[in-house]
Amino acid sequence: MGRNLSIDVLKIILAFFVVFLHMNFLKETYPMVSYMLVNGLFRIAVPVFLVITGFYFFHIDNAKKLKKWLFRTFLLYAIWMLIYISYWKDNDEIWMTIIFGYHHLWYLIGTFFSGLFLYFLRNQDSRLLIVLALVLFSLGYVVQVLGNLHYFEGDKDSVLNMYLYYRNFLFVCFPFLTIGFLINKHKIDISKYKNSSLLVIFSLLCVVAEAFLNYKYISSESTDILFSLIFVSPMLFLYCQKIYIKTTSKILASFSTAIYVVHPLIMKSDFYKEIQSFKILIFLAILIPVSFALVYLNKKLKYLL
Repeated sequence: MGRNLSIDVLKIILAFFVVFLHMNFLKETYPMVSYMLVNGLFRIAVPVFLVITGFYFFHIDNAKKLKKWLFRTFLLYAIWMLIYISYWKDNDEIWMTIIFGYHHLWYLIGTFFSGLFLYFLRNQDSRLLIVLALVLFSLGYVVQVLGNLHYFEGDKDSVLNMYLYYRNFLFVCFPFLTIGFLINKHKIDISKYKNSSLLVIFSLLCVVAEAFLNYKYISSESTDILFSLIFVSPMLFLYCQKIYIKTTSKILASFSTAIYVVHPLIMKSDFYKEIQSFKILIFLAILIPVSFALVYLNKKLKYLL
């Protein structure tokens, strides 16, 4: 099965969204615009990645394929956890970090556990799966909102504000993985709809509008989960999927993974912290060649990406 170039390009754009998100893009100069991007538009990245993964996970239909997929996912997680070990080895909650993942690596271990969960539920009725996905996603969303509103006091509030309790394999990864899986199972196609591009633009605007409402009426604290993501993520994937451009090269897909896994390493370096001007441009000038070098290295060593 040939690769779709438009999906690979989408993945690169999303990887840069994650980079700008972690940079707190424009926070110093335009705090409100920054919030609407960092805690709005850029938050579509991980859910869309998960929808894409779920779409291809549909082909994991026997134990042999599952073992291979789990091994590949876990090995990628383990390698990068080791690469980042100096940043988390002295953590007070070291076992929580290992189980849930350090920083951005939560996505890899979350994909691992949610894939395992989905595999055992894959033959269930699609209506049950979609209801389960929506209920779990909504639970995570509610936990986050109650935390951001500081609805409770004391220990309850601090528990609700721990992102591990709402941003995990059950409340984020499983719902979006399931949506991608069901898109493939039911061969959902939006190419027959004339106004699909308007629908995508509208759903993206909904994400920005929700971020604005969060900023104004809930909290200016960081927000991982937006309710509109449950609609915009599959919509964006379906739209890009219909722009089918066949390719056999995996370079762009590997490049997007490289950007995702390596960018915090550069961000946490002393060199980066000392940059005073043109910070984003210098950072990108380092990140892009380093990511391509990783793609090349991966060809030789395997399992890095």
